[in-house]
Amino acid sequence: MGSVHARAIGSRLAAVYSSDPRKLAGDLSDVRGNLPGAGGTLDFSAVAKYTSIDALLGDSAIDAVDICLPTDMHESVAIQALRAGKHVLVEKPIALDGASARRMIAEADSCGRTLMCGQVLRFLPEYHALQANILGIGKVTQATFHRRCGVPTWGGWLLDPARSGGAVFDLLIHDVDYCLYLFGLPTEVAATGSVDIIDAQLFYRTGLVVTISGGWERAAGYPFRMEYRVSGERGTIEYSSNGRVPTLYTAAEEALPLTGATGHGAEVEYFIACCESGTPPLLCPPEDSARAVELMHLLLAARQRNGEKIPCNL
Repeated sequence: MGSVHARAIGSRLAAVYSSDPRKLAGDLSDVRGNLPGAGGTLDFSAVAKYTSIDALLGDSAIDAVDICLPTDMHESVAIQALRAGKHVLVEKPIALDGASARRMIAEADSCGRTLMCGQVLRFLPEYHALQANILGIGKVTQATFHRRCGVPTWGGWLLDPARSGGAVFDLLIHDVDYCLYLFGLPTEVAATGSVDIIDAQLFYRTGLVVTISGGWERAAGYPFRMEYRVSGERGTIEYSSNGRVPTLYTAAEEALPLTGATGHGAEVEYFIACCESGTPPLLCPPEDSARAVELMHLLLAARQRNGEKIPCNL
């Protein structure tokens, strides 16, 4: 994600930090991930290079820090950066638990700095198409969000639940956050699944039932896939990364327009604009990111009850 974010920041990139000298030299050839565009090489000849976080945060030329470190480091480094007077964009999940996330939010408020979590679905064109057109399908009655990939062969920390939160937490935090964005908190939840997989249901007072499913597949070479299907009284909107653009089905089928910057580019541009204007990141507030972490933990607890409904009192 560091390489993806560095490309999104572009000419505003002032400095990079890594403990790996090859990466500091711009050689990212061993970087892997679910997204296209990771890896390759980047030209860091015009930016400062740091092997110490303390030294980087002491650089007065740096206004904001984009944290793409393992999740268990998010809280400590974010708070350190905020106290150094930097604005902070932190990759998802914002933290391993709600308490950590809320300490980060409190610190940002105390320091008067902008804090935002990179919940990129809020900025992806394919998901913006859903948000922008959802009123056209009338009252939503059912929604399904699905996300799967093979077990990561990169970043060994991802395989350690104490560092990443585990497969379901790290991967499906995207969809949990997006459901909060579209529909708010449910009244009850239920879930089934195994260590690396979940099939969760969110129940709303309106009668809406949202299903969030997926995780890590143990099959070798299993491809990354994300998709959604949202149905209302007047139509359905569908999308799949496996070849289907967002499509609205009503009396006649029509493809929804996809416009604007790429997801991570739009995310970074929005964060920078908030920092420069002093405006809170209302499109992606850190409070929502903390709530997504808390709801994700509730779904994992519900999975232990094997389908039993439990109240959502977050």
